[in-house]
Formats: sequence, C-alpha cells, structure tokens
Amino acid sequence: MSSSLNPSTFVEHKPCPACRNTGGDKAGDNLSVYSDGHGYCNACGHYEKKVKRLTFSATSNNYKERPTMQSTITPRGTSGSAIKDRRISGKITSKFGVTVTFDKGGKIDKHYYPYYDSKDTNNLIGYKERTVATKEFQIIGTNKGSGLFGQEANRSGGKYLTICEGEIDALSISEMFDGKWQVVSLKNGANSAARDVKDNLEYIESFDNVVLCFDQDPAGFEAVKAVQDIISVGKLKVCKLPMKDANEMLMNGKIKEFTNAWWSAESYTPAGIIKGQDTWEHLLKDENLVNLDYPWGGLNTLTYGFRAKELVTITSGSGMGKTSVVKELEAYILNTTDDNLAIIHLEESIERSVKGLMSIEANSPIHIPQYERELSPEDKKALWQKSVGDKNVFFYDHFGSMSEDSLMNVIRTYAKSFDCKWIVLDHLSIVVSDQNGILDERKAIDQIMTNLRKIVQETGIGLFLISHLKRPQGKAHEEGGQVSLSELRGSAAIAQLSDIVLGLERNQQEDDPIIRNQTTVRVIKNRFSGLTGKACRLQYDSETGRLTEVTEDAEGFF
Repeated sequence: MSSSLNPSTFVEHKPCPACRNTGGDKAGDNLSVYSDGHGYCNACGHYEKKVKRLTFSATSNNYKERPTMQSTITPRGTSGSAIKDRRISGKITSKFGVTVTFDKGGKIDKHYYPYYDSKDTNNLIGYKERTVATKEFQIIGTNKGSGLFGQEANRSGGKYLTICEGEIDALSISEMFDGKWQVVSLKNGANSAARDVKDNLEYIESFDNVVLCFDQDPAGFEAVKAVQDIISVGKLKVCKLPMKDANEMLMNGKIKEFTNAWWSAESYTPAGIIKGQDTWEHLLKDENLVNLDYPWGGLNTLTYGFRAKELVTITSGSGMGKTSVVKELEAYILNTTDDNLAIIHLEESIERSVKGLMSIEANSPIHIPQYERELSPEDKKALWQKSVGDKNVFFYDHFGSMSEDSLMNVIRTYAKSFDCKWIVLDHLSIVVSDQNGILDERKAIDQIMTNLRKIVQETGIGLFLISHLKRPQGKAHEEGGQVSLSELRGSAAIAQLSDIVLGLERNQQEDDPIIRNQTTVRVIKNRFSGLTGKACRLQYDSETGRLTEVTEDAEGFF
C-alpha cells in the first residue's frame, strides 16, 4: 500500500506552544521539529501542520526554508531478512513487516519499521528508519495517527499483550516467545507512553492481560507510572527484568531468565489499596507517632494534645492573640523536646521572631525597648543562647508574600533535609495574596490547603497554620463574638483539610483590663476525638508578655 507523504528527519527541539500555554515546557525543548516543517510534542501530543520544509546549511549553521515537495511512500528494503547483530530471525521480522537494506559489502545498513493507520491497518502511512551505524532514527511519512508498532501484526483480543518501549525490544520479546504472544511497542519511546496508551486503549483493553515490559531505567520507571492508572485494574502487570531491556537479555542468551521474569510479572494495584491483613504495620507506625501535650490543660482535655501528621489551624479576628499563642507553642516545643522546629513567619522579621522566643524565656517582653534596655549585652547574649542558640530551631528569612510553589518547596526541605518534626506557618492569607491574577481566593486556598495536606501526610510533620476570619454577620470578633467554621476566610477547604481548628475569642472593648486581656480558646473542629467547645481561657500579662491558663472562673466558665 502507498500514501503520498514526505520523508522527514529530525532537525531540532523548540518550545511547545501548547505546553507553554499551560505552564509547562520550561526548558523550551518539548517540540520536535522535522525536516518537512511539521512539529510534534512528545509531552502533550501537540502537532504543528506540515507547512514548509527545512534544510540545514553546514556553512551558515542555520536552518533554511524551502517549499514542501510531495513524494510517494512505498514499501522499501528486503523482507524476511534476519537482523543477526540483534539475534532477530527472519521469521520474526516477517511477522512484523520489518524490512532492511544492505550496504555495498552486503551488511545491513538500515532497518525499516512500518506504521499503519490505526483505523485502517492495511494502510501503510510511514516508516521509522533506523541507521545501524549511527543508531539514529528518522520518520519517513508519519506515525501520527498510527497504531502502536506491531499492532497490525497482532490481532485484537487475546490472552496476553506485552507493551515495550521500542521496536527492537518488541521483536526481541516475540523472538524469545517464538512469536506466540502478542507484542507491541510504544511509538516514540518512554516519553510517549501515556499518550500512546490512551490513543490505543480500545485495542489494549481487548486483551485479558497487559504486561508492561519497559526499560529498567528512570525513564522506563516513569513510563510505568504514567500508564498504570490508564489501563484497567486487574489486567495490568509490570515485568521487572534483571537486565536493562529485552534485547539485552536476548543478546546475552538470557531467554529463560526473561520468560521467568515475564511470567512473574506483578499485578498492579493502585496506590492506596491495602488488604486488611496488611494493616498491622500501619498500626505500629501510628503508635510510634510523636504526641505532645499543649501547654494548657484545658485544651489537652478536648484534643489529647497535638500529633505528628496533623494539620492544626489557629484562627481568630484581628488582634486576638494568634501570634502570642503560637509563640508560646514554639517555645514549649523547644523547651520540652529535642525535635527540630521550623518557624515561617511571613509578616515578621527574623529579629522579631527571635526576640519573641527570648521574651518567653525571660518572662519579659524584651522586644519592647524599655525592657530590652534593662539587659546588659552579656545577659542578652546568654538569654539568646538559652532560648534560641542552643535549640533545634530554624527560621525562614523572608518577609511578605511568596508563591505557593516556593512555600511548598521550603516546607518540604525543612521536613526532609533538616528533619523538622514541627512547622509553624504564619499565615495563610499572605501566601494567597501572591496568587493574584492566577486564581481567585477560594480556588487559591483550595489548592494551597490540598498541597499542605499532602506534605503533612507525605513527610509526617505536625503543621500549625495561622488563618484569618472573615467579618461575621453578628457580633464582631473584636467584641468577643464566637468563632465558627463558616467564618474561616476564603474556602471551606481550610476546615475540611485541617485535623484540628482552634478559634481564639477576646473582647478588646471590655472595660475591665483583666477580662480585656483574656483569650478564650475554642475547639471548633476535632478530627481526633470529636470533642469541641470551650477548652480554656488564657490570661495575657503585659509585664511578662506571657499567656497563662486561668484555672478557676467565678462565672462558671468550666
């Protein structure tokens, strides 16, 4: 069969406009440009029409344009020839329609792998030409719109289908099975795995068992990940080879080893599916999770402390004492554990964060100049050493908004590279502010909270997150209005994805200075125990800068 098509060779890599439109192809090399002017993206499948043909000028080192010339593709080369240097018999090359040409010395100099229209397997639309000496490939015609290599040679439906990365491996596997089982290969290697499988899914799904036999290298492993959730669960198996690929095993005479590996291919189970008998290890891991008490007994009564792999959101109206509560928690972790702590205060300088911890250690608000002046340089240095210098604490030197990607990278680095068990992020809204023009506030918070949740699960950290409230319809928060989940600013995802939500309430307008400086801590969500409500009341002492729990309440608070 023939088709009016152009011989086409690879010329260069260029940016893919489709990938760029969705924020991808940062390296600017996804689009493969061919000599007939067409371009094909191996990442997203974008295709640029063949409007011109390019030639290369060695003297100018530039590509020049010339009008496209049409030619007719015809079967070429000799069929039925063995590819002896790859140990492929003529029987197998004939089965797949692979042809070869010979040089003047009678040695094979080129292989031709045919590609047929996926909708008409009798219609030859292109060849992939492989030059033996250079190991380079070029497309003669096209394989766009074709089926997988070998698809026309292997009837639809059957017991087993093997998918590999390249044409030589497909021939090799068929050789080792003496042509018994159906074998196909991806059209453009590991990078095209997901697209090729999706485009030919109906054919692939017609088989009872689908065995992935990709190369044992990073690209092959990523290709397995790319397709494992596309093919139906129950059909898919993954073959793990003792050598790099199928042809290497054939070349080394490891046919028995290959067939053993193939028959031992493991059935794929989607991540997250766990049999009941396999859950004991998870329970043991859970028992070993770090569990710490809060510094306030009333809060522990409802929450049973705080834990690793837990996201705790602390929220209130403006000026309710969120930062003071958080600093008490930071100092408590540093003074009662040897765990590494990371502090990310995006609206506070490093100096102010350090002085906050020093103030708690000194029981004096030394960030206020009159108190700081009371310390000698020696005393100040000793206080710093005791509160910060000797502690396992890390700060983030950044003021103001930051991108979500940068934030996630920082948190993941703290967790994995610096082994931080606890991380404090103050606050969510300032991260959202950097997403302007990309997403609206609700969508931005949804996305950030989802990624924070993933990191908590992935790394096992305990994360304290500061979030703001929107204005209530009733009594203002600054006047002691009760905090509720519905008032969390921006998105329901904050409440949904947090394990614990603590609301702080304080009446800043109260005449009585004692009551005016009392903060009620309310548990408004508690995934751990389900217990919610008023937990404790904290009294702020302006002379010490500290929060202490009020244990008795004449008005019957408890």
